[in-house]
Amino acid sequence: MTLPWKQLLLLSIIDCLADCLDSGSYHGPRWRMEPGDLFIPIDSIEEEATLTCDAKGTPPPQYRWSLNGTLINLGLDRRRRLSGGNLIISSLDRYQDVGMYQCMAFNAAGAVLSRRASLQFAYLDHFKVHTRSAVSVREGQGVVLLCGTPTSSGDLTYAWVFNEYPYFVQQDNRRFVSQQTGNLYIAKVEASDVGNYTCVVMNSVTKGKVQSSPTSLILRTDGVMGEYEPKIEVNFPDNVPAAKGSTVTLECFALGNPVPEITWKRANGVPFPSKVKMKYSNAVLEIPSFQQEDTGGYECVAENKMGKNIATGRLAFYAKPQWMQAMKDTALAIEERLYWECRANGKPKPSYTWLKNGQQLLSEDRIRVEDGVLSVSALTLSDAGMYQCVAENKHGVIYFAAELMVLASPPDFTGNVLRALLKAKAGTTVTLECKPQAYPTASILWKKGNLPIQTSERITLSPDGTLRLANVSKSDAGSYTCFARNRFGMSSTTGRLLVTDPTGITQGPVDMEIIVGESIVLPCQVTSDPVLDISFSWAFNGQLIAKGDGHFELVGGRTAGDLMIRNIQLYHAGKYICVVDTDVESLSAVAVLIVKGPPSPPESVTVEEVTDSTAQLAWSPGRDNGSPITHYLIQTRTPFTVGWQRVNTVPELIDGNTLTATVVDLNAWVEYEFRVLAKNSVGVGEPSPVSVKTRTEDAVPDAAPGDTGGGGGSRAELVITWEPVPEELQNGESFGYIIAFRAFGEVSWTHVATSAPGASRYVYRNDSIAPFSPFHVKVGTYNSKGQGPFSPVVTIYSAETEPSGMPAGVWARSVSASEIEVNWQPLSFSPERVLGYEVAYWEDDTKPETMGKVRVPWNQTSVTVSGLAGNTQYFLTVSAFNTAGTGPFLPAINVTSKKPPPSQPPLNVEWTLIGSELSLYWEPVVATESESEVTGYQLSYRRQRHKEVNKLTTANSTAELTLGEEDDDYIIHIQTLSEGGLGPASDPIRIHQLSMSARGSRAHSAHISSFSLLFSLVMSTFRSTS
Repeated sequence: MTLPWKQLLLLSIIDCLADCLDSGSYHGPRWRMEPGDLFIPIDSIEEEATLTCDAKGTPPPQYRWSLNGTLINLGLDRRRRLSGGNLIISSLDRYQDVGMYQCMAFNAAGAVLSRRASLQFAYLDHFKVHTRSAVSVREGQGVVLLCGTPTSSGDLTYAWVFNEYPYFVQQDNRRFVSQQTGNLYIAKVEASDVGNYTCVVMNSVTKGKVQSSPTSLILRTDGVMGEYEPKIEVNFPDNVPAAKGSTVTLECFALGNPVPEITWKRANGVPFPSKVKMKYSNAVLEIPSFQQEDTGGYECVAENKMGKNIATGRLAFYAKPQWMQAMKDTALAIEERLYWECRANGKPKPSYTWLKNGQQLLSEDRIRVEDGVLSVSALTLSDAGMYQCVAENKHGVIYFAAELMVLASPPDFTGNVLRALLKAKAGTTVTLECKPQAYPTASILWKKGNLPIQTSERITLSPDGTLRLANVSKSDAGSYTCFARNRFGMSSTTGRLLVTDPTGITQGPVDMEIIVGESIVLPCQVTSDPVLDISFSWAFNGQLIAKGDGHFELVGGRTAGDLMIRNIQLYHAGKYICVVDTDVESLSAVAVLIVKGPPSPPESVTVEEVTDSTAQLAWSPGRDNGSPITHYLIQTRTPFTVGWQRVNTVPELIDGNTLTATVVDLNAWVEYEFRVLAKNSVGVGEPSPVSVKTRTEDAVPDAAPGDTGGGGGSRAELVITWEPVPEELQNGESFGYIIAFRAFGEVSWTHVATSAPGASRYVYRNDSIAPFSPFHVKVGTYNSKGQGPFSPVVTIYSAETEPSGMPAGVWARSVSASEIEVNWQPLSFSPERVLGYEVAYWEDDTKPETMGKVRVPWNQTSVTVSGLAGNTQYFLTVSAFNTAGTGPFLPAINVTSKKPPPSQPPLNVEWTLIGSELSLYWEPVVATESESEVTGYQLSYRRQRHKEVNKLTTANSTAELTLGEEDDDYIIHIQTLSEGGLGPASDPIRIHQLSMSARGSRAHSAHISSFSLLFSLVMSTFRSTS
């Protein structure tokens, strides 16, 4: 029986262990880096060697090292020290430091051993210094020159120098250097082989190189060696072990005369795979990446005409252990049973051992170790720690580690308590789980209120402590408590069950058809228990409708989740699901929405057949978008049209089942593009992709030039004009015009052709053409297909000559500063046609840029020239003109324009308004010497809202006006009158028609301010009352 104080102590330890394990702060060592084999050149023993060892764990691990199974006492060893977990060896000793090292990492949770790592020293001693005996052979005889390799450690390579460095022996079918023996083999000696041979040995680790004393090869003089069968001098052992994945090299070389030929084969007759390589005239067989299928017997055959010799051997496969199955970290409750199994493959088959915290485990009491299986029954806290499974064969050893945690604690519901309030729909099954964390497993007791729960057909209790209540009703509502107990203590958790009425959808969405662009509301309304929280969501074609989509909006209150869809598009067609979620259940209602819209664009518009005026089209229908296609429309575009235009077709109305049509009334030799539009009951859809550009066939022109006419030109010319035919009506290439003309009264036509399609004028020159003679003309068209129609015949006249006569009686007078009136007598007779008269004027002969011209019709004999400079002398002359030009000019006369009017406008205007009678006064304007004298003044006045202007002249600087009765503003300007014309106007005077007397003044300013008007009004009022 455990004493009470021991039990309390055990419980406190268990609580501590549980806390450490739960917090994840107590873990055994895990390898991050294990030591690797080291091969150190002997010439670097003054340096340090480092064997790596690094593990993670909590608390951080400590380290120990062993050499050849013996613990290294680092406290007494001055050459060895730890850096972290790494072992650093200084002042390396070739004899004391060589061996097998192993690292152990340990902390409070356990210990693990690393893989074993070897430390070796590589070296290559020198050859013994002595003179080698000469080797004497007959020519044709085979010979072997021995290398006599010195003592060494590390991989070696061999080469032979012939006579002197750097002339190395080149290997071929007659000479071979074995990399296994180091010897040089010459199958058949020739006279050129005589000389000195030196063996060169290189260490691949130390990179050191040594040379033997030379061996002389000389020929005997007692004759030549006869032919003999091959003798194999280099072969391979009877049994060659080879590691998986390694490169295997077999050597075979024979002496003989003639030189033997080397071949290889497998004993089972299976041909070599492609990876096998032959080197040095087949003396070396190399097998890379050795595998199980490469094992078996191998034969080397050396053969010449005198016979053959065979060497045989077997390649045996071996593999280091590799894990196939390993254990995992395990946490078990106290008194439970541990079962771990590890399996490794390898050849030969590995054997297994188990370690706990670095010490070997043997079968005893509760522990069973057998062939890779470890079992421990009735676990105690002392069984916790780090375990390793070790698999080993003669080619290698591997370790795998796992941690065993033994748990002991009273029941604990932390993180797994019952829900404080669980809601359930009446008629459903309620599951209450009771899963405390307890080691060992706790026993479970359920209570409703204070009464233990009795199981029945409707109420069941599972072995794991789960309570199930089937077909719950309101009577099942209440408080439920789960009690858990083991030998370390007891705990409980309580929750309340609330049974609710079922929820139902009272109005759900229904299948609908709708037109693109419209908006709808899909209803989703429910009845539910008031204690339930309800949420609504909608899915469209299996995807949840997210907030923020501009087309969708959820509307409604607590019991409604209606979905509003605005501006519906075609892609909104599909299945809509309203999902109603409560605390206890989820319901849904489904509706299918069909969206109708104009048809999608037709596809694959092709032009199948073309003439000069028609094109046959074919297309594929697009989607009808919920409404059958009723008919199709065809549009065309050319380089000469603005945008797309509808065309005439056959049939005239293309119904929705027709996918071909002929476009008619096209112009010949024009490049067209076509597109097709579909229409249904909703509307016209988007147009199809544009067809490939297609040119109609050419044809004879069917359009004549328009607006044929002409006339004018120079002497002896007939000018014919017309409006060119547009390019889209030219109907083909090589388009041009045919110009036909004949004199009035003649029968035959003169024809002239021009190949310029843009031409609009033709000039025919002939000295025999009388001036202003009538001609009949017409213009036709042609292209590469033939001649088209002519325009209607019109009558035009040939060029005329200038008038030869001059007007008479020319005189002129100055009207103002800017105007001069010119008068003349008309021509009484002229053999030439007179269209009118031209007046030319200029300031003087030294200023040609001042020249001006004015033309008037033939029936006019005077003109006023305006825009002239004031007080300036002008020269003037008159001549007659027609289409050929102007006739001779009269001798020039001169007239001086009037002085300009005063540049100063009337200033300081004052006015008085009594009733409708307006009196105005202003300062007289005095002209300067260079200005015309003032002869009077002109007043211009109008109402604000009218355009009609009234004028009044006066000789004095006063004026009287009678204004209308309308309540409207008047605007007045005052200008000077003089021989030079009107002077500049005064600033506008604005007067409002008042119902009482007023007085005002207008100084020289931009406007009459409202202040001035107000002041005048106030003064007038004051005077009228005084």
